[in-house]
Amino acid sequence: MQIRVLAAAAGLCLLAACSCVGPSESHTLSVDRAPFGVTQSGEPVDLYTLKNANGLTAKVITYGAIIYALETPDRNGRMDNVNLNRETLLEYETKGGGFGALIGRYANRIAKGKLLLDGHEYSLPLNNGPNHIHGGPANFSKRNWKAEPIRERDFVGVKLTYISADGEEGFPGKLNCMVVYTLNNRNEWKMDYTATTDKTTVVNFCNHSYWNLGGTQSGTILDHVLTVNADKYLPVDSGLIPTGELAPVEGTPLDFRRPRPIGERIGYIKEPHFNGGYDHCLVINQAKPGGLTFCAKLEDPKSGRVMKVFTTEPGVQIYSGNAPSGAHVGPGGYPYPKHGGFCLETQHFPDSPNKPQFPTTTLRPGQVFRSTTVHQFSTR
Repeated sequence: MQIRVLAAAAGLCLLAACSCVGPSESHTLSVDRAPFGVTQSGEPVDLYTLKNANGLTAKVITYGAIIYALETPDRNGRMDNVNLNRETLLEYETKGGGFGALIGRYANRIAKGKLLLDGHEYSLPLNNGPNHIHGGPANFSKRNWKAEPIRERDFVGVKLTYISADGEEGFPGKLNCMVVYTLNNRNEWKMDYTATTDKTTVVNFCNHSYWNLGGTQSGTILDHVLTVNADKYLPVDSGLIPTGELAPVEGTPLDFRRPRPIGERIGYIKEPHFNGGYDHCLVINQAKPGGLTFCAKLEDPKSGRVMKVFTTEPGVQIYSGNAPSGAHVGPGGYPYPKHGGFCLETQHFPDSPNKPQFPTTTLRPGQVFRSTTVHQFSTR
């Protein structure tokens, strides 16, 4: 099954821990834990800080397995956080947007909240008009994950686990979930997901970070230059449910096969259901289903920061942060503008459970769901 077939090399190839790092370099990698707060229900939440030799710093909180911040240098060595965040734990608990969070059990939309698995129909919460989105209102981004640090010679990380009960948000099966976040001295931020179930279910994880390579409070991402390794996209209806067709990007505002500023053609998206921006699933050109593949590159000409994304997933939802200016607020009360961040949500296709022609998202007992996405940071 495509959702689980990964090359074994995905754990050790070009984007794995650097085998050429000398023994002394292990001392330049660190992972530390500190308290972040207490949830409204009384659960303690921890903050893990991972650093490498180049100053790149990733911060993760156990609530929602959220990437709280990712600080990286610009072309002049100036550090800044490039991952939009909120200021307090309470804001993560009570507000939406999925900032930096792990989304599951099913990222993106399922039409009418209906699942048919092995002859049984399951009803999911309708939290996106007439449809289901992102695993429901109490999805994985609203759960406190267990965590433990990882310290190896060539990388540091944090392993987070969560057990999703049978019937949680309407999904069948007890799902044992794990994500391992790692950082190495090649400025590679790696996310490895696995899951097993005791009953046939569906699984589609993604990370919902909003990236602004100029810094989270630097304005919009409309001048960022985007490249996506995709010849096709998924047309959708007015509820953003795929029609089932795979259409060519050529001649559309979704053609990012060559580098283009995000804002260059955003005005050509006239359909009102896109809120004046991108919210589309592109089909990644994969030589081998499940193989680690170049997905996208995001560049900020002003700061010189560059982020490349590689993934084993067949699709990427590009989302240009289309909420009105001020709808979301960052640290210090900063009102994020419309298009203040850009999401590259590597995932399976929306509504796959109801589209048998799409790569399957079904997970059965005895099988293991696996998925890997890597973000590689540099400057130019």
